[in-house]
Parts: sequence; C-alpha cells; structure tokens
Amino acid sequence: MNKSKDAIAKVLARRVWDSRARPTIEVEVHLAGGASGRAIAPAGASTGTGEAVDLRDGGPRFGGFDVTRAIAGVNDEIARILLGFNPHNQSQIDGALTALDGTPDRSRLGANAIVATSMAVAHAAAASRGMPLWQSLRAAPGAQLPLPEIQIFGGGAHAQRRVDIQDFMVIAIGATEYAQALEWTAEVYRAGGELLSEAGRLSGVADEGGYWPAFDSNEQGLEMLLRAIERAGFVPGDEMGIALDVAASQFGRGGHYRLSRDGRELDSDGMCELLLNWLRRFPIVSIEDPLAEDDAASFAGFTAAVGGNVQVVGDDFLVTNAKRIDDAARDGACNAALIKPNQAGTLSEAEAALTAARSAGWGAIVSARSGESEDTTIVHLAIGWGVPQLKVGSIARAERTAKWNEALRMAETIGGKLPPRGSFPWGSKPRSTPR
Repeated sequence: MNKSKDAIAKVLARRVWDSRARPTIEVEVHLAGGASGRAIAPAGASTGTGEAVDLRDGGPRFGGFDVTRAIAGVNDEIARILLGFNPHNQSQIDGALTALDGTPDRSRLGANAIVATSMAVAHAAAASRGMPLWQSLRAAPGAQLPLPEIQIFGGGAHAQRRVDIQDFMVIAIGATEYAQALEWTAEVYRAGGELLSEAGRLSGVADEGGYWPAFDSNEQGLEMLLRAIERAGFVPGDEMGIALDVAASQFGRGGHYRLSRDGRELDSDGMCELLLNWLRRFPIVSIEDPLAEDDAASFAGFTAAVGGNVQVVGDDFLVTNAKRIDDAARDGACNAALIKPNQAGTLSEAEAALTAARSAGWGAIVSARSGESEDTTIVHLAIGWGVPQLKVGSIARAERTAKWNEALRMAETIGGKLPPRGSFPWGSKPRSTPR
C-alpha cells in the first residue's frame, strides 16, 4: 500500500440534491496528507441508450430516484479498493473502478457513484498540488476560455415536451472575450423573456433555466429567438448565432419522426429537409442530434448536406464514447462531439472520447446535464483539457450560473480571450443569413 501523503486514505459518499429536487450522490476523497476533493454526479433527462447508467433505488421513495444503494457502494466496495491508490494516476483509478463494477454500462455500482468518485479523485489530486483542477489538468501553457453555448428557450424533455425541439440556444459568435459573450447572451435572454411575456406565451422556466414557452409550432421558437437577438441589439449571423439541440431520439425511431407540436410525421429525408430549410432561413451555426441515434446513415447524409460551415454535434448518437466517435468519423457523420463525463462513466473515458474527436478533426463541447448542482467540475475540464466550447444550460438558475461564474473567476488568472472565430465551422459562414 502507498504510504505517501498523496495516498488515498478515505472515500465517503453522501446524498445531496440536484436542480430537479431529486437525490444525487456527492463523493469526497481524502488523502493521507490532508488534501481532499469532492464532486457531485449530475443526471440527464434526455439520455442516449448507450450511455452509462445511474444506480437508483426504485420503489415509491422520491419516485424511485433515491441513491442509498449507490452511496453504500461507494462507502463499502469503492472505498476499500481505492485505499492507498495514488490519486495522480487517474487512468489507473478509473480502470480499477470500471473493473470493480464489472458491467459494460456501470449499472452494478452505478455511473453516478463512479463518476462522482472519479471527479473527486481529480480534485483531491489537484488540491495536493495546491492548484485548481483546471491547472492540474492542463497539459501545456496557453489556456483559454471556452465559447459559451447558452439556452434561451427550453423544450423537449426539459419542458414536458411543450415543443419538440429541446434547446433553442444562442452563441455569441462575434464576441472576443468570455465576459462579453455572457453579457450579450444575458441581453438576449432578457429580450426573449420580454417578447414571450408580451405575446402571452411565457409558461415558466424549464429544467435548464431557459424560458418555458407556449409556442404553436417548433418554427415559432426560431422566429421568437431571432426577434430576441434583434431586440437585444445584435446582428443575427454576425454577432449572435442560433444553436439547436433537436434531441431527435426523443421523438424519432426507425426513420420516422413524430413532431407533436407541428402535428406531422416525417421520414428521415423529410426531417433532413425540414432542418436544411431552417438552416437556409435562420442564422443557425450549430445543430445537435438532428437525427435519432438509430439513424446513422441519415446523420451522415445530413452532415454532408450542410457542408463544413455548420457544426453538427453528436450527443445521444455518440454518448461520449471513443469507439462510437471513431465509427461516426469513418462514416462522415457529425463534425463535433458533446463531452459529458457521466455519460461515459469516468473522466478517463470522457477524455478518451475527446481525444477521438480531436483525432477525427472534429470540434468538441463540454456539457452539463439537465439535472445539475453547484458542482463546477465541467468548467475545469473544459479549460484544463483545452475544449473550445462549453454548454451548461441557460444563464439563469444557480446550478447554471455557478458554472458560468466559475469561468469568470478563472479569467482573472488566465485572461478572458475566446478562441478565434476562424477556429469554428461558422468562421467561414457568410456574415449574414437570409430569412
């Protein structure tokens, strides 16, 4: 057993609460020398079938979402096996965790237990060096802030499917500083709320902090978002772009897509044509999961059709899995990957997925989940791993602003510059988009 001050001496878990008032798991890792780290597992509402699986208790308590079994696994099996490990060997620890679980989807001990432990180990390792996690992870000098992708209107699984499209977002493509991107987005968010209120279409706030709209159609969401950008005083397609998370797996299967809000069903070609029409008429610079996860051929066809100046992001389609990213890159599907640590199960697996995306020449976005907490680990990952984009939901609700604000603090240390516009697909997009 490792007797050094950096050896893991104690691992413990507790039940805490997420932004949907559901139980989740927080893990603390203590080292022999006194350093410690903690992390909280998030949870998704819109999930891919191939992602790692949380362990929940089932039964009537908290709707079946309690985590006492996952907590027991950490405090018993995981705590025993990690004693004496060197926290600076993240891949070895993550390998031990996955081997201990013994299932391909982390279902025995639970992805929530494993990812919280994996992240807590990384924080403890950084604390033992007297530095924040992002700095501990940074492989080379020259860290920069990620470009924010921020929800204005929420739909899909985040808003009881009031509209089919899950996220109507904006990206401040004309901003050069991180703080500037947040300022611009806050103005668009405020304008969007005003427009909804004036139109009598404001129903509340969705899971990720965006407004919960009462739209008559999915396209009305795009029209309203374009108006919000203009009311806030920005030039659509030049200063501010639109990003969509279609989350098509939530309403599509077997090449058939049922758009409840629009009252129609489309085949794969029809779904692609609908989205291509939107791309022609609105300043959309990024589109996530445009097709369902079981529609790989159409994913590739759509990516080819949009060319290289729109970001096509895989989420449920790729589930932060290196092999799936390799396969998609070979087939020409997507040009960017969403990176969610709890989707993969451990930090090492999430980083492997990021490496696969980079090897393919793709972009990447580190992303939060709809069920979140005050934990800011993903911000440190985005900056420490040098990922150029960050998506944590809206610019409202404390579990979201905790992350945006953490990056503002980091900017005081490393500067607030964003990646240059030319490093993104929309850098070659025309400076304005006709409606």
